Amino acid sequence: MTESTSLDTLSFTVSGRISRPCAEVYEAVADPEQLSHYFTTGGASGRLEPGGDVTWDFHDYPGRFPVTVIEADKPRRIVIEWEGDQAAGTSGSTRTTFEFEPIDDDTRTLVTITESAWLPTTAGAKAAFGNAEGWTGMLAAMKAWVEHGINLREGFYK
Repeated sequence: MTESTSLDTLSFTVSGRISRPCAEVYEAVADPEQLSHYFTTGGASGRLEPGGDVTWDFHDYPGRFPVTVIEADKPRRIVIEWEGDQAAGTSGSTRTTFEFEPIDDDTRTLVTITESAWLPTTAGAKAAFGNAEGWTGMLAAMKAWVEHGINLREGFYK
């Protein structure tokens, strides 16, 4: 039997641990005011819950990005879709899943971010790697913000 070697889409996963309870870390992502302090350098509008009108803005990528919330299961999981120039499929969107796992008796949270649906091309790989870098930066900035109230991104991009 031969294993298929074709690659339909690209995806990646990044993760990190934050020393706060799961519900608090979930809110740091779901609440636009908190998200605007450490991640969306140009601001976030709308809470991450299905049916909401959500946009994100970044100083390093000008313009507002519409975000569609597919699922929100407080305090464990948020699934969003947003446009990607190199997204696979007909929707033109990638899917990003945030998972929040309580560890150490819920004194810490393991945050796992998976983004999928990138084209398996050179341009698709470049876009996916760029977003992997962005989500890793988001995790580091979230840790500094949630644990210490420090905004690592202030002045970083503009």
